[in-house]
Amino acid sequence: MSKMTLQKVHTFEPEITAFYCIYCGYMAADTAGALEIQYPANVKFVRMPCTGKTDVRYLLEAFEQGADGVYIVACPIGNCHHVRGNERGWARLKRAQKILDEIGVGGKRLEIFFMSGSQALAFANAAKTMTERIRELGPNPLKAKDEDGGLKDEEEEEMKFRGRHIV
Repeated sequence: MSKMTLQKVHTFEPEITAFYCIYCGYMAADTAGALEIQYPANVKFVRMPCTGKTDVRYLLEAFEQGADGVYIVACPIGNCHHVRGNERGWARLKRAQKILDEIGVGGKRLEIFFMSGSQALAFANAAKTMTERIRELGPNPLKAKDEDGGLKDEEEEEMKFRGRHIV
């Protein structure tokens, strides 16, 4: 590996998006905060009414918008506040993983963690696990760069049109 490649590997800080339900996921996050349990600051959270509302396009859109990894925090299997919402979310995640594998992004960049609201350590560990995994996998291949390291003109225009931040 060249010196430049080594530098990029060591300076890569992944951008991760986490979807969580307002019940167990939110309570686990809140408990982690109350107990001052540290977890990586590179995770952006998206609160949902239930992980059963997770849609494949939400997951794929997170990658399109620049996330290097995405995960879902769901209620434990058999203990969903909306009966089987977490199972529906899990099924959609599996479908999205297949799509990510087919397009060359990699399904390993997408994961689901089941936990109750009292599992603050599990919540922090999920963020740490995903951060470490994505550091090993490297940046999202969809972050198209030209030779100068910037976005291609048409991609930059598309990002501006959709109101997204240019990476």
